[in-house]
Amino acid sequence: MTIKPIKSAADYQKALDRMERIFDAKKGSKEGDELEILGILLDNYEKEHFPINLPDPVEAIKFRMEQLNYSQTDLAKIIGVRSRASEILNKKRKLSLEMIRQLHSKLNIPTEVLIQAY
Repeated sequence: MTIKPIKSAADYQKALDRMERIFDAKKGSKEGDELEILGILLDNYEKEHFPINLPDPVEAIKFRMEQLNYSQTDLAKIIGVRSRASEILNKKRKLSLEMIRQLHSKLNIPTEVLIQAY
């Protein structure tokens, strides 16, 4: 097992290829340990070179509403008034702290998504 830091796209590709070859290794075995270490190295490289940004707060609300088959009326029951729900979905009103708390609690949308500027 020769493991080294992933510093380039070529190193990244080699690590991916090796991971694919040993993917079914048993945990605790020599190859299993190698697989675990490669996973950590690949994850770190990907976080640095292929970052995934958090979604827009309003788009996250719309997506969650779609998943739950919620209407604007359902959203209004969570945040207060129907007109306010419309203003939020059309980005004409910012989310208040209490709205963020309710959306997090009732729709299980992460607060770090909801507190972003939009």
